[in-house]
Amino acid sequence: MLSLPTGLMTRYLSPRTRNTASEYFYGKLMKRGCLFSVSGAVCASTLAKNGISVTLFESARGPGGRMSQRREMTEDGRELHFDHGAPYFSVSNNPGVLRLICEWQSKGLVDEWNEKFATFDFASKQFLDIEQEGLDKKYVGVPGMNSICKSLCQEPGVESRFGVGVGKLEWSDNEDSWSLMGLNGESLGSFKGVVTSDKSTFSQRFTNVTGKPVPIDMGKFPEIPLKMTEIPVNPCFALMLAFEEPLTEIPIRAFSFKKSKVLHRAFCDSSKPGRSRNSECWVLHSTAEYAQDVIAQTGLQKPSSATLAKVAEELFQEFQSTKLGIPPAFFKKAHRWGSAFPAISIAEDEKCLWDAKKRLAVCGDFCVSPDVEGAIISGLAAAAKCSEGLCHL
Repeated sequence: MLSLPTGLMTRYLSPRTRNTASEYFYGKLMKRGCLFSVSGAVCASTLAKNGISVTLFESARGPGGRMSQRREMTEDGRELHFDHGAPYFSVSNNPGVLRLICEWQSKGLVDEWNEKFATFDFASKQFLDIEQEGLDKKYVGVPGMNSICKSLCQEPGVESRFGVGVGKLEWSDNEDSWSLMGLNGESLGSFKGVVTSDKSTFSQRFTNVTGKPVPIDMGKFPEIPLKMTEIPVNPCFALMLAFEEPLTEIPIRAFSFKKSKVLHRAFCDSSKPGRSRNSECWVLHSTAEYAQDVIAQTGLQKPSSATLAKVAEELFQEFQSTKLGIPPAFFKKAHRWGSAFPAISIAEDEKCLWDAKKRLAVCGDFCVSPDVEGAIISGLAAAAKCSEGLCHL
């Protein structure tokens, strides 16, 4: 979320802030789940470049969301890294997004992933629809997918407060500002505006996951559509694998699966630019159907170690059943993305949701399209709305 402080919050103000002395806040509300997302990071960075200082709140240890990178240590002390959420991203011809990509490339934050993509058919045990290299540019963060968000939240004018979750947001007409409180009721300050990219902000899902009340009263915000209350999502399990030697019998480094009820896609992280080649690391994503079945049995609360171990074994067995000569992995660990992948877009025309009176914006891939480009477009739209709202203060 993003917010604008009152005079009591001058300690957050940047020398670059406009005469309106306004500050926006961006972050995540949930105690656990998605991390700091690219839509919010883009929004915060854009506002900061326009002279508006920004404070970011995030209950997790670092930024990334689905663009986070997982760091794991093996028992023998080897360090492994996995892009276990978004494996890559592509862009269309949106000029705003293309400008950002060029900027990030010039800073060494992203690079093209020049690999052929394909589909693996479980019935025939053959690769189908092999892409021609360079037909559709695919980008990855360097040295990890989280490099983009890490850089954006460290820019001048952006203050990041990781490990701080927001549990309640209250609007005061008298003060013309927001009051933010932590998950345990502690005051986080007063702000003139808020941006959130957490689709659970208005949803009972927040309570189902955290055990806390929904942080904001939906009835007080008629400008935010009711469809925001329950955005359908596609859950997914990610399996992180590491092998001693390259999987030489697999000619394609990134592919989706056809006619599998368990596996949706597979990616070789080690083939991406800027990655270590000491071990061969792969990430598998389950189908939404498989993940929904597991969640139906275990619930939305944090999955147990036993559940994750069972999931890891089932996904790996399906991978080995491809007959592609998959050897035993020396590292194998599953992660659940319970609600990270939105199934619909709720603001395709507006690109974000906006309550002008209370200066509340909602951005994220669920507003435009369920991918990184959609998240970037929504973040840029939210920044434009916030900047416009400041002009009237």
